[in-house]
Amino acid sequence: MGGHELLHPTSSPFAALLLFLCLLEFCCKVDDVIVHGFPLHQIDSGLIEEKSILVPDTSLISTPQPFIPLLAPSPMTPFFSNSTPKLSGRCTLNFSAVDSLISTTAVDCLSSFAPLLANVICCPQFQAMLVILIGQSSKNTGMLALDSTQANYCLLDYQQILESRGASGNLEQICSIHPLNLTEGSCPVNDISEFESAIDSSKLLLACERVDAVNECCSQICQNAIREAATKIALRDGGLTSMDISNNLPEHYSRIDGCRSIVLRWLSSRLDPLSAKHVLRRISNCNVNEACPLVFPDTTKVTEYCGNRIKNNTACCSAMDNYVSHLQKQSFITNLQALDCASLLGLKLQKMNVTTNIYSFCQITLKDFSLQESGCLLPSLPSDAMFDPSSGISFTCDLNDNIAAPWPSASGAPTSFCNKSVNLPELPAATSAHIAENEKDMKLPLLIALLVVLQMLS
Repeated sequence: MGGHELLHPTSSPFAALLLFLCLLEFCCKVDDVIVHGFPLHQIDSGLIEEKSILVPDTSLISTPQPFIPLLAPSPMTPFFSNSTPKLSGRCTLNFSAVDSLISTTAVDCLSSFAPLLANVICCPQFQAMLVILIGQSSKNTGMLALDSTQANYCLLDYQQILESRGASGNLEQICSIHPLNLTEGSCPVNDISEFESAIDSSKLLLACERVDAVNECCSQICQNAIREAATKIALRDGGLTSMDISNNLPEHYSRIDGCRSIVLRWLSSRLDPLSAKHVLRRISNCNVNEACPLVFPDTTKVTEYCGNRIKNNTACCSAMDNYVSHLQKQSFITNLQALDCASLLGLKLQKMNVTTNIYSFCQITLKDFSLQESGCLLPSLPSDAMFDPSSGISFTCDLNDNIAAPWPSASGAPTSFCNKSVNLPELPAATSAHIAENEKDMKLPLLIALLVVLQMLS
């Protein structure tokens, strides 16, 4: 009739192309909304249940990424003391040369938090600072150890300085440090010249001047070099023989351990204080993560309600929740420690005839093994606490979402994080999974659009 054509016939290819592009844009927008707007907490639980135990990839063979990093909620701002310490005047260590690191140590061991952060943050830093102080002092004295009198005064002064900056006044007990730890112990070498004549110092420094925070615990490049140097100086002057070392007697271990302290102090004398801190913390971190620091209470109640075939689900999980609540009052632990604690407790329960995976049954997560209420697991790599005058003390949490605690296998063989043939399953990548599904769903609309375009062009 008298109407006008919307598009001239000659413009139909252009219109068809325009229509196709519009449809394509629409589909992409829908895909973008579905994929990027999908909240993580709305993942279909059925998809998760089909997977094996959801354990994060916390292996030290690759650089770990924090899952949802955040700062632990700060309590009421603590009173941060900054008084003048009363020093003995009898200690030759130069505390002012490492003043900033001492402040870091004071925050790591802040009065009320020291027992809670002792295993992971406070004590490793407290001990590292003693090594650095003696190592730096040896540049002037030529000695890698203090005599017993000096050790007493210096440990007291060190404690006084930390306490004046807000640290706990009970660190010697919390961290099991004694004046003897500042001496050479039973190591026959404490002089720098004698030390360097006994070992290959360039080889030792090359192995340890840059310690890989992720891979050192498995490769043990620096630790092996330290062990080799400690053994060499332990054998010096008839201190030990190779036969003695192979006998594995406690007194021989004590001598080598004393020599290991000498080696660490020498390394600290060859590095700047901050670099020395990183090396020492990364080495000690291997020991921190390899063992569960929690004390497990008696499991009688759990085995009573959860042993053999579970008769009352509510009673079993109530007993388990009550048991875990005792663990949650002890200390903050790392994510790797939590994995080890979960494995140890699981094996303990299995020996008591608990055959059901009650972690899954009662929804026990890894963070349930750490101090509550925050449910914070500390990172597996070395970290320090932070202090802000307005908000108080804070520290970085890692893995703060609900990752299922792994129930140990029937074989009882512990998982080795250094066994590259055994990989812990990764967290489900929610967005990636939905991208795959939605891309498949988008194929049909795109195909229809393409057919329309081809028909218009024909």
